[in-house]
Amino acid sequence: MRIEELLQSNVYDVDEKPHIKVDQEKCSKCNSRPCLLLCPARCYTLMDEKVMFSHEGCLECGTCRLICPEGAIEWNYPVSGKGIHYRFG
Repeated sequence: MRIEELLQSNVYDVDEKPHIKVDQEKCSKCNSRPCLLLCPARCYTLMDEKVMFSHEGCLECGTCRLICPEGAIEWNYPVSGKGIHYRFG
């Protein structure tokens, strides 16, 4: 199976309260914006020169908090029972 097919088989129990927050003040200082390229679920997008985050499709891998050069990403696990439920490992 291709990675796209595997990701589509996962189930999301989306929490209404986002488990990731982006500090736009810190984020605006970043020129490289690695979150746009390295998030495997492509949850980060650029809109009007501002990085936007959509937590609904998050894979909870933590890549974004590790690669953010400005420390602009506050990352926590979703509330117990919420978030992604992997079907294939």
